Amino acid sequence: MAEQVLVTLDCELRDADEPFLHADDLAALRGDGVFETLLVRHGRACNLEAHLARIGRSSRALGLPVVDAGDWRDAISMAVQAWGNRREGVLRLVYSRGRENAGSATTGYVLVNPLSQRMLKARAGGVAVLTLERGYASDLQEHAPWLLLGAKTLSYAMNMAAIRYAVDNGADDAIFVSSDGYLLEGPSAAVVLLRGTTLVTPPASLGILPSTTQQAVFDIAGEHGFGTACELITVVDLLNADGAWMLSSATLSARITSVNGLRLPEPPVAADVARLVDRAVERD
Repeated sequence: MAEQVLVTLDCELRDADEPFLHADDLAALRGDGVFETLLVRHGRACNLEAHLARIGRSSRALGLPVVDAGDWRDAISMAVQAWGNRREGVLRLVYSRGRENAGSATTGYVLVNPLSQRMLKARAGGVAVLTLERGYASDLQEHAPWLLLGAKTLSYAMNMAAIRYAVDNGADDAIFVSSDGYLLEGPSAAVVLLRGTTLVTPPASLGILPSTTQQAVFDIAGEHGFGTACELITVVDLLNADGAWMLSSATLSARITSVNGLRLPEPPVAADVARLVDRAVERD
């Protein structure tokens, strides 16, 4: 059973421990590219079609040639087969503008790794979060499309810095807040609150990444007794919620246990929500 699996977009299985990217690849030089992260479970890539659709949208936002979904599927199938079905994995689709001096050739590959201890800990025990200023108003996306808000780009240094800041200050994760006071998203997860029996998340129009996991959950929530809503949410709303979670493709659901040091009680339906998320990502 491999510890890492690397497959190129043209379906060549490579040694993941050997050098792969050229030094002048724009993924490394400028973060000029897009990516997706999926969960591999029981020998299959979960929620695949939603991720393929999103990497296509992100590619168009960056002006990259859109890869045929069938090419991604072929590379993913090879990678998942090489990974095996005895344990979960984190599968990433990575697609960059290619080498700086190589004309129009893009770079694309699929990488599978084990879930990190951070992911497993968050899934099992939840996360304490800090709310952090994102530095822009909730209506910025409509005025500044060049900022690529809502695209999943390789430029993730700020996201990782936010997580490090949260950890350095006694928390596990962060939630970004707009300059006009509305919750946005985590550095690598969507935010979902429980209000009564309704699951509530911020609207994508705020310039956040449309979450494949949140959407999958909302698609079947009604079948499991939950309503859904997309609304503006404040920190006060978060503190007064009946429950709150960070949702992401690999961690799945991480219950928010505290916000800025203030404890959130565990809702009676916490296990139901976790099962709902599992079913949602496995269903396609």
